[in-house]
Parts: sequence; C-alpha cells; structure tokens
Amino acid sequence: MHKKNTDKEPKFNPGGNQENEGNIDINTDESLSGTSHLNEPVEEESELEKLKAELEDQKDKFIRKVAEFDNFRRRSAKEKVELIQTAGKEVITDLLDVLDDCDRAQKQIEKSEDNKEIKDGVLLVFNKLRNILSAKGLKPMQTIHEEFNPDLHEAITEISAPNDKLKGKILDEVVKGYYLNDKIIRHAKVVIGK
Repeated sequence: MHKKNTDKEPKFNPGGNQENEGNIDINTDESLSGTSHLNEPVEEESELEKLKAELEDQKDKFIRKVAEFDNFRRRSAKEKVELIQTAGKEVITDLLDVLDDCDRAQKQIEKSEDNKEIKDGVLLVFNKLRNILSAKGLKPMQTIHEEFNPDLHEAITEISAPNDKLKGKILDEVVKGYYLNDKIIRHAKVVIGK
C-alpha cells in the first residue's frame, strides 16, 4: 500500500533540479529510490562503534590471558623449585632418628679406648651420613645458651639456672631440631633455665 503525497511531504522529482524546488535528495523511505537514505550513515557509524568496542573487548581479553599465563608460569616455576628442594623431606625426616642414634653412639664411642680402628670406621660412616644430609639441605639448630623461642623450640621442662644470665635461655637439648632448606622440619626439644 502506497501513501499518497500530501502538501506536507516533499514531492519526488527524479529528473528535476531539487535545489530550485527547495527539496533535499534524502529519501526517508528505504523502499523508494533515491541517492541516500537516512538510516545508512547511522548504521555505518553504529557498526563501526560495535567493531571498535568488540576490538577493545578482545584486546582486553588477550591482555588478561597473557597476564594470567605469565602468573601461571611463575607460580609453576616456584612450585617446581619448592618441590625439588623438599622432594626428600619425608625420607630425611625419617632419617633424623637414625642421625640421633648416630650422635648418641658417637658420644659413647669417643669415651671408650677399645678398638681404635673400629671406632674410626664407625665415625667415618657417621660423618658421611651427616655430610650427605647436609648436602641435601639439612642443617641442625644451634640451641644451647640461646634465648627460648616457641616458634623454634619445644620446652620439655624448666630447671633452675646456674646464674642470672642463663635465665630464660636453653640449658640443655633433649632432641636436636633441624632445618631443611631453611624450613623447620623438626622443633628442638629443650630444657629452659628459670
């Protein structure tokens, strides 16, 4: 159904000079022929804006993915280093009791004068064990005459200190504490002076 032209609407003049008649060559109805339509420039501009917005959105997503991947790579590298450093933690922790037995046996062997060759051989084995564990990152805590620290030490008992300087300090070590790569794997069990 076509609308009839009224006096309010400009008349379409396909071959005439529109400037002389005061008409502009813009057609508001897309179904009628004309050189341009009102909707075309608006559609192009909104399409361009949509593409720009989509491009910015994709750039933002890309930057976030790159940053996320970089964080993942750093975190994985850090976890790998920590895993390598503490890979033998369970085995080393189990060997601490053996190391304690070695220390006690060494004290007894050093007191005896019998069989010097056997004594030297056993001490050599003990030192080799200590050196291997030390190479893996095991370090004993130094506790005697140090200030008591509940983060590092476990108090077994308190005894009276021989002098005032040793009050609140560690007088004896019942069980030696150890670090593995600067992390505590066993707290020292100590006797404190009061």
